[in-house]
Amino acid sequence: MGELIQAVILGVVQGLTEFLPVSSSGHLEIAKYLLGDQSVGEASMLMTVVLHFATALSTVVVFRLEVLNLLKGLLRFPQGNWRENEELQFCFKILLSMVPAAIVGVLLEEQIETLFSSQLLLVGLMLLLTGALLMLADRAKETQKSVGVRDAILIGIAQAVAILPGISRSGATISTSVLLGVDREKAARFSFLMVVPLIFGKIAKDLIDAVRAGEPLTSVGFEWQLVVGFLCAFLTGLIACVWMIKLVKSSKLSYFSYYCFAVAILVLIESNFHFLR
Repeated sequence: MGELIQAVILGVVQGLTEFLPVSSSGHLEIAKYLLGDQSVGEASMLMTVVLHFATALSTVVVFRLEVLNLLKGLLRFPQGNWRENEELQFCFKILLSMVPAAIVGVLLEEQIETLFSSQLLLVGLMLLLTGALLMLADRAKETQKSVGVRDAILIGIAQAVAILPGISRSGATISTSVLLGVDREKAARFSFLMVVPLIFGKIAKDLIDAVRAGEPLTSVGFEWQLVVGFLCAFLTGLIACVWMIKLVKSSKLSYFSYYCFAVAILVLIESNFHFLR
C-alpha cells in the first residue's frame, strides 16, 4: 500500500478517534500494524505527534470562542482581582493538569518512544483497562460541579497515565472527572482543552531539539506523509470534535466501553495468533 495512502488512513483514524474515549494512540498503533508500518522510534513517534497536533488544532478551532475568552482573561489579570477572573482560574487549573504529563514526558521520553513500536499486546491490555474505567464512570451520579484545583491535579495524573497507547486520554480524563463528581459537559470541555498546550509544547520541544542537534526534521519523502496525515487528521477532527462532544454529553460511557472490550479481545487474539496478517 502506498505511503501516502497509509498517511491518509492514519490521519482519518486519528481524527475520528481523538475525541471518542476509545484511545486514538491505541488505534494508531493497530492501524500501523495492519498497514505493515515498520517505522519505529522517532519516525513512528513523529507521525503520532503530528497527528495529535492536527487534532489539537481542530480543538482550538471548535473551541475558538472559549480560547479567546481565556486569552482575554489572561490579559485582564494585571488589572483585576484574580479571584473574580474565572477565565484565569480555568487557565490555572489547565496548567496544574499539565504538570504530571509534562514530568512523565520529560523524564521518560526514551521509554515512551519504545511503546510506539507495534506493541500490540500492550495496546490490547490497555484497551481493556480503558473499557473498565468507562464502565465504572458510567455509574457515577450526574452533578453540576465544576473542575476544582484538586480535581485538576487528579485529572492531570490520569492524562499522564494515558500516555500509554491503548489508554484513551479523553476516556481517562473524562472518566476521572465524572468519578470526582464533575458535570459531564464541563468534564468534556476541560478534557478537550487541557491537552492543547501539552501537544503544542511537545511539537515546540521536538523542533528545538532537532535544530540544536543539527538533524533534519524528517527524512526525504516522509514530510509528505506528515503533511497528508496532518490535513486528514485536522479535517476529520473538525467534524468529529463537534459530533463527539455532543455524543459524550448525551450518551452513556458504557457504549464506548463495549467497543473497547471488543477491540481489545481482537487485538489480544491477533497478538498471539497473527490471523490478520
